[in-house]
Amino acid sequence: MVVLKRRNIVIAAVLILTAITFVLCFAALTNTQAAATNSGVVIVLDAGHGGIDGGVSGISTGTKESEINLAVVKKLETYLKGAGISVVLTRSSDAGLYGVASSTLKKRDMEKRREIIEKAQPTLIVSVHMNYYPNSSRRGGQVFYRKDSESSAVLARSVQSSLNALYQDVKDYSPLTGDYYMLNCTDYTAVIAECGFLSNPLDEALLVSDEFQSELAYSLFRGIIDYLTESSIVYF
Repeated sequence: MVVLKRRNIVIAAVLILTAITFVLCFAALTNTQAAATNSGVVIVLDAGHGGIDGGVSGISTGTKESEINLAVVKKLETYLKGAGISVVLTRSSDAGLYGVASSTLKKRDMEKRREIIEKAQPTLIVSVHMNYYPNSSRRGGQVFYRKDSESSAVLARSVQSSLNALYQDVKDYSPLTGDYYMLNCTDYTAVIAECGFLSNPLDEALLVSDEFQSELAYSLFRGIIDYLTESSIVYF
């Protein structure tokens, strides 16, 4: 009988410790989400291209860049919202933002993206694209930022570091300055993440894969979180 009682006590203790651990973990997760939400962090995710502007296409599959951009952005949105961060998408479907197609559609599309950003007043912007280069040997992710924005440079370094870790068998890139509309159209912290080369068969095979798209989205997520914590915008 004594043995049985001791065994029952041990079992009860294990159950209690398990319950306490669960409660503490849940509380920590809730507090993390609350910290992000209460900080007022808003992130604009821009899936490049859309509609009749498909961007570049995969060298082997012909998959449009615009489709991959949107798939990655939606996965990234899920990760960010899971961390309690507010997210605004410039586009959430395959359609472009230009309205009726005409000779000025690209300009109207870009202006609409700027309007969405201005309305959101975001903490930062990440514009997701896929790359293309005449030399098909080029691989990996490349991040761009505006030259005169220190906060954008810090974000670019964080995202670039995360992308370099994702492409472990590829040489490390350094973030580059770029003179692009999505970086210059507002004064908000912004980067363009060129997430891989559709001109390279190995990168393309990864980028069209749902599994790798999830890994890619998580890599961008980690880069964003590293920036937010490094900049003391929010603590995780």
